[in-house]
Amino acid sequence: MKIIETSEGAYQHALGRRARSVLVPTMGALHRGHQELIRVAREQARIGGEVAVSIFVNPLQFEPGSDFQKYPRPEREDEKVCREAGVDLLFRPRAEEMYFRDRSVYVEETSLSMGLCGASRPGHFRGVCTVVTKLFNLLMPKVAVFGEKDYQQLAIIRRMVRDLNFPVAIVGVPTVRDADGLALSSRNRYLSAEERAQATVLRHAALAAERLAQGGEISASKLIDMAKDVITSAGSARVDYVSLIDAETLEPLQTLRPKAVLALAVFIGGTRLIDNLRIA
Repeated sequence: MKIIETSEGAYQHALGRRARSVLVPTMGALHRGHQELIRVAREQARIGGEVAVSIFVNPLQFEPGSDFQKYPRPEREDEKVCREAGVDLLFRPRAEEMYFRDRSVYVEETSLSMGLCGASRPGHFRGVCTVVTKLFNLLMPKVAVFGEKDYQQLAIIRRMVRDLNFPVAIVGVPTVRDADGLALSSRNRYLSAEERAQATVLRHAALAAERLAQGGEISASKLIDMAKDVITSAGSARVDYVSLIDAETLEPLQTLRPKAVLALAVFIGGTRLIDNLRIA
């Protein structure tokens, strides 16, 4: 596995590469969900292709007062995961390699990013779009792989690629879960044993709303209230948002219709977790 830690090194590698390259952008603290992304990337790379993983805890996507400083950075463990998964290239830059001190240009999506996590975390998706743009420019992948757990992020990246004509195909990968249904996330590391048990409430809430919909309920407000009732039953759970949205436009829905997604963000103690479920 080749490890590159400079922007210039990444760019020169991409210029000299002849193989089809597939990128898995991450912030590290790799888990089984990331391993599934890498597995899909290997399929996309085809025989002789390159699987590249980037690990960069991007300061631009952390709003003031968030967990940037404490975000897990297990560098050796992440490198081991990449080697064992057969990654060909690990791009692991420092912040000073990615951003100039006097930077003044950003990439911002202004429609899909307005609600959900975009409303709760101002500037977050501007940071995401900016760093992904830089990764695409430096590493020049043919394909990039993202998880569906970050549903809004995936939709925004697809829109950015479409609107800015990036020659990169975006592949979404279904959410990987623990046996009890909790979506895998690097932030799960923050949870105490008691909080970890309570965190399954996100999945339970989404499934409760789905069951209500399967029983014939079409009112978005009633489906949302059902999910919220389940969430508030957990000891330390606090709702950030629960929303029924259109799968493509991310617009809030008033009634259930095809391609509806229930999206939710919940604080378990001090840890903010997100999840989603297609319920129609």
